Amino acid sequence: MRVMDKDRPSSEGESGGAEPHGGAEGLAGHDSGGLKLKSLRTGGDYLQGRLLIATPSIGDGRFERTVLLICVHDDQQAMALVLNRPLQGLRAPALLRRLGIAGETPDAPVLFGGPVERERGYVLHSDDYAASHSTLEVAPGIALTDTREVLDALGDPNRRPSRFLLALGYAGWGPGQLENEIRQGAWLTCEPDEALVFGRDFDGRWDAAMGKIGVQPERLSAYAGRA
Repeated sequence: MRVMDKDRPSSEGESGGAEPHGGAEGLAGHDSGGLKLKSLRTGGDYLQGRLLIATPSIGDGRFERTVLLICVHDDQQAMALVLNRPLQGLRAPALLRRLGIAGETPDAPVLFGGPVERERGYVLHSDDYAASHSTLEVAPGIALTDTREVLDALGDPNRRPSRFLLALGYAGWGPGQLENEIRQGAWLTCEPDEALVFGRDFDGRWDAAMGKIGVQPERLSAYAGRA
């Protein structure tokens, strides 16, 4: 769903300094020409439903200390949403009012989901909500919807999911790109949990994700500095 005018740059009040600078090229910036969400078979080498944790050697300021959830992964593409970069000055109720969505949306930040198609919105949510044909199961208990229908549901206490994140843009990779970046040490992976996906401790999420896999960031930073 498009929630912003693609040709209108975000104002300072909408994005402030929270979103890293840079265009859609380079690391995690592959535009596959129109992402289509679809159900995929998990397993094998595919990482759908896992978290990506940026390492100190990420080499891209847009993703420094970020945690992402991989929503789509197959042999042709990968797509993920950044979970810990709130856009400064932009909250979900204000954005939905701008779009003409009625109802009382719970107060929540709008996240920088990634550098690709920054005018496009995604709602990552608990699986107690599902649109008929537009909701993708990402992992047990976690789903993704990218249609206006879910925005309408956010304003209705009888329909909205119990947990949700609203993000603008996504991170995308072409065939084999994500796998190569993982092999090169740009990312670590781990299983998601409710706090890491839906928690509101955005500043502490990267450290919490590192701690979940037993990595001490200061040691990792020192190693990356010698590489």
